[in-house]
Amino acid sequence: MQSLKLAEARDRFDLLSPVGYDVTLDLATDPSTFGSRTRISFRSAAGSTFLDVRPVDLQHVELDGAALDPARLDRGRYPLDLDAGDHELVVDATMRFRNDGEGLHRSHDPADGREYVYGMSFMDAAPTVFACFDQPDLKAPYTFHVTAPHDWTVAANANGKEVAPGHWEFEESAPLATYFVSLLAGPYRAVEDEHDGIPLRLFARQSLGGHLEEQAEDILSVTRQSFDEMHRLFGVRYAFGKYDQAFVPEFNAGAMENPGLVTFRDLYVFSSRVTRAQQVTRATTIAHEMAHQWFGNLVTPRWWDDLWLNESFAEYIGTRVTAAATDYADAWAWASLTRKNWGLAADTRPSTHPVAGNGAIDALSALQDFDGISYAKGAATLRQLAARVGDDVFLGGVRDHFERHRFGNATMDDLFASWEQAGAGELSSWTQAWLRTSGMDSLVLDRTGGEVVRHAPQGEIARPHAIDIAVLSGHEWRLQPVQLSDDRAAVDVGGAPVLLDPLERTWAEVGFDETTLAALDDLLPTMTDPMLCASVWNAMRNSVHQAALPPSRALSLMCAGIPSEEQDTALTALAHWGDAEQRRDLSGSGKLLAVVADPAGAAGRLHDAFGRRLGTAASGSGTQLAALHGLIGTATSTAELRAMLDGALPDGTLLDQDLRWRLVKRLTALDAIDRAFLAGQLDQGHTDSAVNAWSWCMAALADEEAKAWAWERFTGAVEANNYELEMIGLGMWQPGQASLLAPYSERYFADVVGTGRVRSGWALAATGQFFYPITALSEETLASTARVCADPAIDPGLRRRLVDCGDEVRRRIAARKVDS
Repeated sequence: MQSLKLAEARDRFDLLSPVGYDVTLDLATDPSTFGSRTRISFRSAAGSTFLDVRPVDLQHVELDGAALDPARLDRGRYPLDLDAGDHELVVDATMRFRNDGEGLHRSHDPADGREYVYGMSFMDAAPTVFACFDQPDLKAPYTFHVTAPHDWTVAANANGKEVAPGHWEFEESAPLATYFVSLLAGPYRAVEDEHDGIPLRLFARQSLGGHLEEQAEDILSVTRQSFDEMHRLFGVRYAFGKYDQAFVPEFNAGAMENPGLVTFRDLYVFSSRVTRAQQVTRATTIAHEMAHQWFGNLVTPRWWDDLWLNESFAEYIGTRVTAAATDYADAWAWASLTRKNWGLAADTRPSTHPVAGNGAIDALSALQDFDGISYAKGAATLRQLAARVGDDVFLGGVRDHFERHRFGNATMDDLFASWEQAGAGELSSWTQAWLRTSGMDSLVLDRTGGEVVRHAPQGEIARPHAIDIAVLSGHEWRLQPVQLSDDRAAVDVGGAPVLLDPLERTWAEVGFDETTLAALDDLLPTMTDPMLCASVWNAMRNSVHQAALPPSRALSLMCAGIPSEEQDTALTALAHWGDAEQRRDLSGSGKLLAVVADPAGAAGRLHDAFGRRLGTAASGSGTQLAALHGLIGTATSTAELRAMLDGALPDGTLLDQDLRWRLVKRLTALDAIDRAFLAGQLDQGHTDSAVNAWSWCMAALADEEAKAWAWERFTGAVEANNYELEMIGLGMWQPGQASLLAPYSERYFADVVGTGRVRSGWALAATGQFFYPITALSEETLASTARVCADPAIDPGLRRRLVDCGDEVRRRIAARKVDS
């Protein structure tokens, strides 16, 4: 497959203009492939270009009634020589169902044996479903005709109906970019509603249908409230008719904003009890995808490197709307503890980049910069801009942008021109500092000079910062505004503890001065404000990440704060950071037990802290559940874990599937169970979530058979779907198995480039990350990583993941040295 180059996209845009797509799909004939007929009407000037199509078999190509030779297809491109005028192109092909979360993904539900299909056309997967001119600025309407098994429901971007058993006809859609075209097909359970003239539907697998119906009111309430608030903010109506939200299996991302048919990972239909943090995650994701219906769908980037605008805008508006208009008013604290840390970590990697794109030469290059900087940092800059110019100007510019480019494409410059016209003033210097400059400043308190001091990354321009500092006065934290237009700003703090930017009004690296750090053990049990607490936990994690705070000192802070922490979002984040599972987690500040000097002792202290919080939490509360998760994740007593597995749980908790498999996974990591035990646990409920947890355990077992089993799936010798690969990779690399895993560390670097022959895109890069030997903290691992990344044959997306994995190993080594 060839990645579309920016120059090629510009040439094709200048040459032709699609008028419409008519797509016929046969999903009923073969469980491994499907028939695809595409009829494209378009206008063009005279010239040569190419069509994107990636079939199993290309049977027929016809231009204006004349048959063309299918054998001319070359690596997903079919060449076209065009005269000026109107044209019709017809392509008949056989396509393959996929199991990697892209294209038309077909999934088998182990709970009941049913099959489900959904479409994911981002970023370049559309040509594996239908023939097209695959680039974001060639938008056109689509009409679908689908044949499916008689017991299936089919949905698409536009309204449709079953006109005969198994035959579905759909209305013409609004103009769409190719990467937004989607389809849903299978025996899905549906819940229907309507709000403000917009038909609403929810879909999920039959095995999740009962849970969907139980949770539908919460999902629909967030949906209705978000629509009302976005209509108020934007002053522009939702433009795509119906609004379906489909919760689908084995979905790679959190969700995808396809107009009229938004797809979510179906882990958001909770089959076990969940914490408040998980509920907020779902609510903000619903609002995030809805914001895309305006920013991204109604107005689409002209080229991929402006995709950050889509995500930054949706991240900011999604969190803002969730906090302001729904029952999840704590969304900003949630974002601080989860999303911000993702962005902070990304901004310290060697792969850091400006928020704004810079003319990436091809689509794959643009995708490499699609990360926590694009989402969290970009959202922080937009929030800062809104505060700087005021809501009237900020939203006025957004409305003007929507009206000018409705159903079309636009650039970053177009949006900023609308803001300047709305009264923002000249924004080029702000844009240069915040959007076109990589890295982040650090802000420190200089008590001797009575100043907050700004340090910019070497070689980069310093940015202006408007922040608050929280100064402890008696028993109360008082906010003091600080404007940093230069490198220093005077503050009046005396000898009191101080928190820098606790309300997160800027984007910068902050830590603790000695006076504040010394006081925090005593202060944390008294702190109740969610944002102040979140700022402490973020500064702590980021300081360990930067090797600026000994991990053992962070451990003391956690043990001081966890027993009184009131936010289950914070407890969830701390449990994730402090448990014993060594994830290949690049979304925020490593793992404490991977770097602290005495991991066993640290686990015991954290276990005690979570146990104390568990003992005081209200029965049945999210706080109780989050504390229990932390307790399990740090447990070292197999007797304690087995007792809980036998039902010895606190009042208000339930041994549901999620909790049972948490216990089983921890027992597996402690080398306390065998394959027969795992098989018995799987027999209690053969759901996909159970299969995924079982896969983690099978890879985590401390014997050669387990590692060989995992490796066959990594190399593609044995097929596994995208979720199974994630769990197997995460389970394989367990602490305490160094001698068993050492040969696989060498094999990883020998085999990883070759996995590009069995996977592509998201699945290739993600699997490379999940199987990375994260427990091998050595200079040899760093040297091997650098050697593989220098291989010219490595896929660019995979290289990017390995660069970041190597950086994580380097940082863990540095943090260990600080602690020793």
